[in-house]
Amino acid sequence: MRMTIKSILNELYEIDPSFKDREKEIEKTVKKLMESKIDAPIDNNFKQSLKKRLLSEMGKTRPSLFKRLLKPRLILSFGGAFAVLAVLLVFILMQTGPQDTRTKSDLISETSTNGRMEKMENKEMQSLEKVIITETEEKTVISRLDSSTISDTKSKPKLSGETDGKGGYKDEPGKPDVLQGGDLEELTLNYQTEAFEGSGYNPDGSLGSEGQTPPQYKDLSNLVDKYNAKKDAEKFNTEEYTKYRENGFLKAIDNPLSTFSIDVDTASYANVRRFLSYGELPPPDAVRIEELVNYFTYDYPEPTGEHPFAFATEISACPWEESHKLLLIGLQGRKMELASLPPSNLVFLIDVSGSMDEPEKLGLLKKAFGLLTEQMRPNDRVAIVVYAGAAGLVLPSTSGEKKRDILASLDKLEAGGSTAGSEGIQLAYETAANNFLQGGNNRVILATDGDFNVGPSSEGELVRLIEEKRKQGIYLTILGFGMGNYKDSKMEQLADKGNGNYAYIDNLKEAAKVLVKEMAGTLFTIAKDVKLQLEFNPARVDSYRLIGYSNRMLAREDFEDDTKDAGELGAGHTVTALYEIVPAKGYNQPTELKYQTTKVNEQAYATDDIVTLKFRYKKPDSDTSIPIEVAVRDEDTSLHSASVNFRFASAVAEWGLILSQSEYKENASYRQVLELARSSLGYDEEGYRNEFVSLVEESSRLGE
Repeated sequence: MRMTIKSILNELYEIDPSFKDREKEIEKTVKKLMESKIDAPIDNNFKQSLKKRLLSEMGKTRPSLFKRLLKPRLILSFGGAFAVLAVLLVFILMQTGPQDTRTKSDLISETSTNGRMEKMENKEMQSLEKVIITETEEKTVISRLDSSTISDTKSKPKLSGETDGKGGYKDEPGKPDVLQGGDLEELTLNYQTEAFEGSGYNPDGSLGSEGQTPPQYKDLSNLVDKYNAKKDAEKFNTEEYTKYRENGFLKAIDNPLSTFSIDVDTASYANVRRFLSYGELPPPDAVRIEELVNYFTYDYPEPTGEHPFAFATEISACPWEESHKLLLIGLQGRKMELASLPPSNLVFLIDVSGSMDEPEKLGLLKKAFGLLTEQMRPNDRVAIVVYAGAAGLVLPSTSGEKKRDILASLDKLEAGGSTAGSEGIQLAYETAANNFLQGGNNRVILATDGDFNVGPSSEGELVRLIEEKRKQGIYLTILGFGMGNYKDSKMEQLADKGNGNYAYIDNLKEAAKVLVKEMAGTLFTIAKDVKLQLEFNPARVDSYRLIGYSNRMLAREDFEDDTKDAGELGAGHTVTALYEIVPAKGYNQPTELKYQTTKVNEQAYATDDIVTLKFRYKKPDSDTSIPIEVAVRDEDTSLHSASVNFRFASAVAEWGLILSQSEYKENASYRQVLELARSSLGYDEEGYRNEFVSLVEESSRLGE
């Protein structure tokens, strides 16, 4: 039966009274559509298409309305007329003004910053059904929420007051309901049942029997930024990680030498922690086991001789495969007091592009560099270079004595524009070169999310520039910030090539760890191009594999080649490497090749040596490497009797095998990781090891 225009309009107003404001426009459109006999089948494809169209083209302008239109029960009750209304809705929304394409900063400039919902003057802002304005220490953030996007939770927030059936309180008619309490981290689909009770709407947003307006969400606590960043990352995640390639087992009789460069980076651990803090397991490629292990310091012996580092070794049973052994190699760099460190010539290279416009990016970055500034001495110098659409010198090289000037320059930084990263790096290196300190610490500290997307930013060009400046004595440290478009792969490579290190800053505590507590190790190199080469005794070792360090492997010929770059060791740093070993059983049979035969000599069977360690390193001001060599014996120590260092490092490595979904994890389990870690917490002054236990517990829960 053909329905009248008036009946269609009345049903439309029942769904959303606000349509009365555009009665003439809607009436004209409905008449036109009915005259054209437009009829659209309400099937599943139509519903999905409508939802996608509304979300993508209108920026979720009326999420509650289209969700009601998609309710099967409502469709049946409206019958054929509903088809006309649904098509009508799409047509109206497409005709009611331009898309809301402005950035968050644009919205901020047009709205009040007093933390309350204010009247929005222009048409686009009026169309936003749910807008949250919240004020943080860094800036005011505008967020949009839709109940359909909220993910799983542990608790349910409560509605304050009772509705009057018209979108307001019974005691204060017309005042929107406010969703009170509850962490944004914990908002989930579960909350909807309670949030919509008494509102006249079903948990999925469809119209209920009472016909009331659903609650609006105004102030949802200071976790708005964290929630919004998480949802943005889920929808527009462009994070990049290098494909993780594990080292496999190698037969000792065919491959007796294993050569690699040390790695003191810790970015992967903090990044994994960030994922877990949002209730997600990290992508396997984001897990670099050596960086997890090296996030922690270990109680290795202090260097006492001519070399700037000491080393320790230990062999015990492999926790995840009882028939195998685990070899630990630990290096301890010489510790230095701040007063005895050489003067620094630092250039803060700061990404202020639009992608950095988040509290956990530029806001946290400012605080992090503020902590470092407070550590500067009068003989240290700091310059600030920024880059967005173009690069610029914000602060010329300034004495560390003028902390107020440095902090004021940091405080004024604002984000906006595209990212000409390579231009910024070039200017930063020029600034460092112009203020070069002979015998000092000359370093560029790059802080970014890694999103170099404008200008001559190919990795090849940047790598060549960084390698050239490294040879001139200007090193590079990279600090990563943020989520969603984080470019881990690019930053790791640049730091490696710049004789520097790479850390991820996910909170202020991590900033203090990297830039205050471990500042000497982060910024001051005591040994460069540190390489290790292990020669395994095939009489004692059937096969072996290096755990982690897959992108630090070197050819055997590179070990004695002083032109080959390797890792740097900072003052007070510890470095830990682990090898999984399959013990030899009896005599290893010779390998028969066409032109030669490989066999084990009798001397190998006559010694208890399982491996010979060889080190090569250079002093910071030298281009000639210094060799060290020592043999290691298997003392057949049980895992229970192994040191605290060994048990904790092996626990972290086992956790990494699980998170990275390693094909070599064998019998690895969260239970065993927790047992090992809890029994080897040692002296945990800063609480890092106890935090590790909490992270393992969280990953265990998520991995079940």
